[in-house]
Amino acid sequence: MKIGLIGLNQTGKTTLFELMTGKDSGAVASGGKGAANIGTASVPDERIDFLSALYKPKKTIYAKIELTDVAGFSASSDGKSSGAAKFLNDVRPCDALIHVLRAFDDASVIHDLGSIDPARDLEDVETEMLFADMEVIEKRIVKIKTGKKITKENEDEIALLERCNNWLEKGGMMRDMELSEDERLIVRNYAFLTEKPRIAVVNMNDGQWESHSYPNMAGLGELCARLGIPLIELCVEMELEISKLPDEDKALFMEDIGIEEPGVAVLAQAVYRLLGLISFLTVGEDEVRAWTIDEGTQAKKAAGKVHSDIERGFIRAEVVKYDSIKELGSMAKVKDHGLFRLEGKEYIVVDGDIINFRFNI
Repeated sequence: MKIGLIGLNQTGKTTLFELMTGKDSGAVASGGKGAANIGTASVPDERIDFLSALYKPKKTIYAKIELTDVAGFSASSDGKSSGAAKFLNDVRPCDALIHVLRAFDDASVIHDLGSIDPARDLEDVETEMLFADMEVIEKRIVKIKTGKKITKENEDEIALLERCNNWLEKGGMMRDMELSEDERLIVRNYAFLTEKPRIAVVNMNDGQWESHSYPNMAGLGELCARLGIPLIELCVEMELEISKLPDEDKALFMEDIGIEEPGVAVLAQAVYRLLGLISFLTVGEDEVRAWTIDEGTQAKKAAGKVHSDIERGFIRAEVVKYDSIKELGSMAKVKDHGLFRLEGKEYIVVDGDIINFRFNI
C-alpha cells in the first residue's frame, strides 16, 4: 500500500512525513533537491496496544503503510507550474494520495501565489492531474493510429479513450466515471491520476486550531464535498511536538488542548476507509501483530497473508472478537463464555478479528 504525500511547496508535507514515519526532517531533506522521499509508517491501533500489554510478546508489529513524500511543484501567478512532470511521474505509482494544503500563515515562508487559499491550491493541483490524464490519452491514441495495423481491439480501445477524454474535458474525474468492470480493468493500466483515491489534509497553525477557522474554510469544505474528497484538519507542527513528548505526558497535553486522538491515527484510519482496508490480529507470547487485508476477504485468503503454506493447508480459523477479550481480559475466559468460534474457508473476516489458523501441509 503506497501512499503519496502531495501538494505545493511550503505546505508542511515533509513535516507530516516526519510525523508519520519518525524520520527526522533533516535526514529527509538530504535526499536531494526534487527527490521523492520514501518511508514506512506504523498505523496506530489501540487494539494492538491492549493485546501487547496483555500477552507481553517478544515482538509487537503494527500494520504498515509506505509513504512517499513527493517533491512539491511551484505554482505561479499565471496558473502554470514548474516541476510538474517530475511531480506527476512520482505520483503515478501511488495507490492513494494525501494532499497537504496550507492554511497557516507565516511571514518567513512565502506562498508562491502570495496569499493563503487552500481551496484554490487544491483545485490547481487537481486540474494539473486532470490535464496530465488527458495528455496520456492523447499520446496513446496517436500511438495506436500511427501504428502499422489497427486491430478491432485497438478500435475498441480508442473508443474507450475518447469517452474518457470527453469525461475529463467536462471536468470529471476518472474515479467517478461510469465504466463496466472490464473497462475499469483496462483504464487501470493507464494509472490515471484522477482515478486515485485521495484525502485532503489542511495544515493549520496553533491559533487556527484553537479557533477552528482558516482562510476560505467554507470554500475548501464545499470543494472537497463536490469532489468527494475526505477532509482532515490538522496542526501538523503541534502534532509533531506532541509525538516527541514522553508517553506519560502525551495524554495530558492532548487533553489540555482538546485533541481526542493523535492526527496520525485519524489520518491512517481515513486511508484505511478510503482504500477499503481492515486489519485482523494474531496474538501469542512470541508476537502480537496486525495484518492488513481488503474488506470482504475470506478466511482462507487472509491466512495467505500470514504464510502461503497456511493458505494452502487451511483447515479452520479459530476466531475471537477483540471486544470479547478486551471485556473479559483473557482468552481462557472468552472460551469459558462460549465466545470462541471455528470458521471455514469462506468466512468473511471482520475488522479486529483475532484469528488463529489451523492448517496441515
